[in-house]
Amino acid sequence: MKDVFCKIIDGEIPCSKVYEDDDVLAILDISQTTKGHTLVMPKKHYENFLSCPNDIALKVYAVARRIGQAEIGLLGAKGVNVLTNVGEAAGQSVPHFHVHVIPRYVGGEGGFQITMKGQDTTGMDLPRLASDIANAIK
Repeated sequence: MKDVFCKIIDGEIPCSKVYEDDDVLAILDISQTTKGHTLVMPKKHYENFLSCPNDIALKVYAVARRIGQAEIGLLGAKGVNVLTNVGEAAGQSVPHFHVHVIPRYVGGEGGFQITMKGQDTTGMDLPRLASDIANAIK
């Protein structure tokens, strides 16, 4: 069964296109968290960022970068958040790799907010954790 992004890519569902080439499609998010909120995705289906080949992921992020630059210049955004979610626990709601480019404005952020709170690391062995992760990516 096709996900909603595959249906958009195949022209079965209308969208507001921002960018398109042979490998990548960028559309305005229908919910517009902030004005200009754009979704950038590969046209070929990959479930998430971790399953996407490097060359395609690089193309997706290159387009996201260009869109972020345009949103700052054209829309007067003061910054952008560029993010992707992997898995339901991380907030991925559509199982098709996509990147959110979310313009940020001073004095009116819409419905988007990121809060990161550091946790107490006294019980963690950070050098060991770093070593374990480093060994896992070799």
